[in-house]
Amino acid sequence: MVEKYKKEVANDVVFNLEYNSERQRLLIPEYGRHLQKLIDQATGIEDAETRNKAAKYIIQVMGSLNPHLRDVPDFQHKLWDQLFIMSDFKLDVESPYPIPSRDVLQLKPDVLQYPQNFPKYRFYGNNIKYMIDVANKWEDGEMKNALVLVIANHMKKSFLSWNKDTVKDDVIFEHLYELSDGKINLLQSTEELLNTTDLMRTNKRMSNKISPVGQPKIQSNKNNNNKGGKQKTFQKNNNQK
Repeated sequence: MVEKYKKEVANDVVFNLEYNSERQRLLIPEYGRHLQKLIDQATGIEDAETRNKAAKYIIQVMGSLNPHLRDVPDFQHKLWDQLFIMSDFKLDVESPYPIPSRDVLQLKPDVLQYPQNFPKYRFYGNNIKYMIDVANKWEDGEMKNALVLVIANHMKKSFLSWNKDTVKDDVIFEHLYELSDGKINLLQSTEELLNTTDLMRTNKRMSNKISPVGQPKIQSNKNNNNKGGKQKTFQKNNNQK
């Protein structure tokens, strides 16, 4: 009599269990361990033709995980690159795209140089300094005078936004003279900047636009439905049957 079911020993089953801590590290965990094992199996195939067929099948499986990008040429290139990466560059197959190398993938990008500005008056910001540099390049005339006046008013508004206090025009003119390296001199000028009250009102209006909108208030409809604030009483209609 042929034994239909083979009884397993519980100790043997526990001994043969696989734990993730004992398994090989996944190079691209998004595809899962089953696909990783499939690639390892294809890498060990000796016949080149069979190995190429297995690689194309694996590409189809990888593309089925993202069906909306399966037919995009660039996405196909990405799948082939990931196939070689997951095989630890041991898979020897014919690829329709250039085979990546380990050295190229391990290259680190160049450090991005961020502009490091340490202005003396940080409450003005970098844009003010850029505007002053542009004004220094302009020729003397009405256009430059108008631009300088706009810059001075904007400096005063920025000063009030951070300091929340009144400021004299002479202070703004001194800062403008210093930031322009002495090329813009309004210390002896009779020009008057915008009023502090108007600038504070503008700053408050802009801050209200930027602040998040709260929940709308629920208004009662009692006063709208009943004029005079009196509550209507129910009156019985004697004509109803």
